[in-house]
Amino acid sequence: MKSVAFEPLPLKAYQSLVRQALAEDVGSGDITTDATVEDTQQARAVVLVKSPCVLAGLDVAYEAFRQLDPRVQIDARFGDGTRCAPGTEVAIVRGRASALLTAERVALNFLQRMSGTATMARAFVDAAAGRITVLDTRKTTPLLRVLEKYAVRAGGATNHRFGLHDAVLIKDNHIRLAGGVVNAVTRMRASRPDLPIEVEAQDLDQVDAALAAGAEIILLDNLSTPQIVDAVRRCAGRARTDRKSTRLNSSHGYISYA
Repeated sequence: MKSVAFEPLPLKAYQSLVRQALAEDVGSGDITTDATVEDTQQARAVVLVKSPCVLAGLDVAYEAFRQLDPRVQIDARFGDGTRCAPGTEVAIVRGRASALLTAERVALNFLQRMSGTATMARAFVDAAAGRITVLDTRKTTPLLRVLEKYAVRAGGATNHRFGLHDAVLIKDNHIRLAGGVVNAVTRMRASRPDLPIEVEAQDLDQVDAALAAGAEIILLDNLSTPQIVDAVRRCAGRARTDRKSTRLNSSHGYISYA
């Protein structure tokens, strides 16, 4: 079982999210568990893999159990980033039965979603075989960005920008509203000369314009394979190229500005 190296998530990144998720699910109380399980009863739960996957979100899942039973004991067998086969016992959780039952679905919702993201990321990383760097996007679930971007890293892929605040990406609507690629790049350079500029190009003319304006990175937006080959040739080391594909990031929504 092979894993990748990456920084773990700090507790502060998910503690409040877990608390909110439990509050949403439990509401005024777990009426089924409260009626059928003695409050003092102890239980042993096994976190079991049912499909091939790359693990992500284990600490988040464990936090759900800890918030309902601070004395819970967790025997973790594997960590995030580990590729697992069906039947793998990832962890043994021991504690109050009522707490384990009530927290179970919230714990699994976080774990399954994050492991799914990590598993998909690893599939693309494996397909790239070191030839390209696989990046993520800002198309994350609202309020779950820190978890989903962490899961991308657990899968061996690389985070692009985290949000609007930490990197420049001049997109098609910026270009349209600024009056062209050159205008947009010029304004951006004047505003933040300390940051590299990435421009989204939807055709080869925009690639040429971005190069002429001095953009450091060009995002090739759903160009065909021959166009990508031509764009890389035109860049000739003057700019780094990224490729964007809606087939990979499942983008179905679009807003256009005039």
